[in-house]
Amino acid sequence: MKEIRKIIAKYDEYTELPVSMALASVVSVEQSSYRRIGARMLVCSNGIWEGGISGGCLEGDALKRAQIAIFKNKCSIVTYDTLEDDENQIGVGLGCNGKIDILFEPIDISDASNIIEQLRTIANSQQPRVLLKKISPEYPEQLGNHCLVEESDINDIPVDFHRADLNTVIKDAFRKGRPQILKRDTAAIESDILVEYIRPETNLVIIGDNYDVNALIGIVNELGWNIFIVGRLKKMNKYMTEHAHGIFEYESLQELSSDRFTAFVLMTHDYNWDIKLIPEILKKEHFYFGMLGPRKRLQKIMGEDSLKSLQLDKKLHSPIGLDIGAETPEEIALAICSEIISVMRSRDAGFLKDREGSIH
Repeated sequence: MKEIRKIIAKYDEYTELPVSMALASVVSVEQSSYRRIGARMLVCSNGIWEGGISGGCLEGDALKRAQIAIFKNKCSIVTYDTLEDDENQIGVGLGCNGKIDILFEPIDISDASNIIEQLRTIANSQQPRVLLKKISPEYPEQLGNHCLVEESDINDIPVDFHRADLNTVIKDAFRKGRPQILKRDTAAIESDILVEYIRPETNLVIIGDNYDVNALIGIVNELGWNIFIVGRLKKMNKYMTEHAHGIFEYESLQELSSDRFTAFVLMTHDYNWDIKLIPEILKKEHFYFGMLGPRKRLQKIMGEDSLKSLQLDKKLHSPIGLDIGAETPEEIALAICSEIISVMRSRDAGFLKDREGSIH
């Protein structure tokens, strides 16, 4: 979501200027690639761009292709194929041994439903969406046509997107949180459809007000998550208050709203407050709950009469973070964020070199 917000900001910056724009989006990937489906890059006719579709190897060529799309005012798809590891095939050294389809869409700023405005709708909501997009270059008049689908009403789909199997694929995308491509299966169907799940921003609630909170804020800020801090306001420094989307005293934790895209990190360094706050956190909706401290401390907390029935060993990540040998506050913060991401993506956080098959 951070990249989407940066693209929207760049779009807003240039809409009042005599500059045309196009959006380059990864819509299909085979084998290996640095970025996956949903990676985006906004390109302006003056050569300024925001976002990215690779690790840097495609952006130069994509800049030219996007400017061609702007000049012709027509969508196009370009395939970058290095499965044979032949950089002369496309003129760039992809280096990933993959096949990537990039959709280039000129942006009509007068169209209130253009793709950037659709992304703005998603960015301004805390609800997930599925973005449907037609991606078959054989039907250029259909290429790039898109619509947004809300989880609460997957039947509200434009007629030109209707497919007998589309609802099932959309439900599956919402359930798994992953993109899918619905292929044409009859001559009567005019386009493949990208079914892209776009999750809202992650909310991180940091409960604590000691100096180590600063290190966690620094990494979370780079990730683009929303930060909420619960603690003693009089102990919070300027760095904390400047980066927080919301600040709450310990006693007002119940006033903080959360959802299934919220993670809680308990780092008060105060045993008594942890005992009081754990039941309150467990009442709130969240996908992750971690607590700072050694295993002995967790065992002691679990032995408290008021907490014995809560099965904290199954609901609480403690000791918190991945086992990377973290020692400094910054390393501990990195370990915490890495564990949150692994839970978010439903992945076992091992070494990629030990993973069989695709790393994505």
